Amino acid sequence: MNRARVGFAATLAAASLVVAALAGQDAQAPPMKSVLQGKKYPAPVRGQAEIEYTTPSIARVKDAVVTKIVVKNVSGAPVARLAINDTWYDKGGSVLTAGRGVINGMLQPGEIQTITIETPFKTGMSEQQHRSLFVHAYGEVKPKLVKKFEDAKDAANAKDPANAMTMKKK
Repeated sequence: MNRARVGFAATLAAASLVVAALAGQDAQAPPMKSVLQGKKYPAPVRGQAEIEYTTPSIARVKDAVVTKIVVKNVSGAPVARLAINDTWYDKGGSVLTAGRGVINGMLQPGEIQTITIETPFKTGMSEQQHRSLFVHAYGEVKPKLVKKFEDAKDAANAKDPANAMTMKKK
């Protein structure tokens, strides 16, 4: 009698699994929609990118030299993973120490960001004895030193002198 009950229960369980599997085939999941669908993402610069930067500010903080460089992308496309390698030399011209600063992600055209480079302090370091090398994920960078960045508002005012007069009065 026990065998018959166990056999009946096993048959009933197997039948319910088959019915559930067949019923599940009728229902289809809604179609997946891409999260990037309809959006345009320009490809990053491949090869040489053009960057403007201001004079670096250099300060000693405890056992490190912190260099801050403000950069602006003047290329026509985003720059991926812009990096600055800052190498310090002694008076004899030998490499003393180095540091690296990176912007993770994309620096969009016209975007301005600050890169901070922390370099371990070594005796013999001075502001006149360092060089910065700009690179990005897909090539080299042509850096251009500028005194300051031109604001979009200032650029519009420079093109329209009448507007510049009204802006200055405010």
